[in-house]
Amino acid sequence: MKWKKLGKIFDPTQHKLPNDCGQFAQSPQVLVFDDFVRIYFSTRAVDKSNGKYLSHIAFVDMRKNQWDIIRVSDKTVIPLGGLGCFDEHGIFPMNVVRHGHVIYGYTCGWNRRVSVSVDTAVGLAISRDDGLTFQRIGDGPVLAASLHEPCLVGDGFVKIIGDTFHMWYIFGTGWKRYAPDAPPDRTYKIGHAVSKDGITWSKEEARQIISDRLDGDESQALPTVIEIAGRYHMFFCYRQSFDFRKNNDRGYRIGHAYSDDLSNWTRDDENPLLDGSPGEWDSAMQCYPHVFECDGKVYLLYNGNEFGRYGFGLAVLEI
Repeated sequence: MKWKKLGKIFDPTQHKLPNDCGQFAQSPQVLVFDDFVRIYFSTRAVDKSNGKYLSHIAFVDMRKNQWDIIRVSDKTVIPLGGLGCFDEHGIFPMNVVRHGHVIYGYTCGWNRRVSVSVDTAVGLAISRDDGLTFQRIGDGPVLAASLHEPCLVGDGFVKIIGDTFHMWYIFGTGWKRYAPDAPPDRTYKIGHAVSKDGITWSKEEARQIISDRLDGDESQALPTVIEIAGRYHMFFCYRQSFDFRKNNDRGYRIGHAYSDDLSNWTRDDENPLLDGSPGEWDSAMQCYPHVFECDGKVYLLYNGNEFGRYGFGLAVLEI
């Protein structure tokens, strides 16, 4: 297998986005319709009270196969959480899945902390208007920190297989200060949970299902899973846990693993391999993948340099 790049297809700086958001289109996630594709993404506004970012969910509709823009949302699809809630300061990402006549949106809510920068948890909101707006089922999360997963539960990707909901997500193993004068950095791994209704989840508590390629301080993020010819394939991104923001050699890359039973995963980053293009928008970083099937083809959406500040691109799988 190999990826054929189709280039960058959306740049948020070229469009008017809701909530005074002007940069970032992170973690693109797809909802496929009959004649177009809706791509949700996380964009950012500046909190005027303190100058920090707030992450909001918007979308762009694109025509199938040609990937030209039909519409950019003029409103965010869900408001941020209330005072003190797990998603008070941002939602990034939101994974969507059809379930009967409604659409479930699994949000990753962010809230700021004091001793460390953030914590996260997974919430659930439901859309009854074909994904234009979503309403929370409650103010709290459906998946959060627990006894052996102490922090940073998020990035939920949900797939319904038979009568079971499967969620692949990340959980934090802890925070560490790698230099005396540096702020703490986090490490997280990919885990798995199941549910019968998409609301009440049972975790495989603290079981890291994808092996490390770098070392124990490898951070793994944003799993996405697809079935190809009877085998399940997971794509995700990985990086070193510190000195990754400006050091290109330690930044995000796209990883890959496969499984025949949804339990045991074999890591195989080289097949298929997605490399950056020298001098292009993804030359220094490839991150936040999302894989989906459309009209018989398998596509990969992903972000490039600076964590998706200037949008996302598309690749198609050649087998």
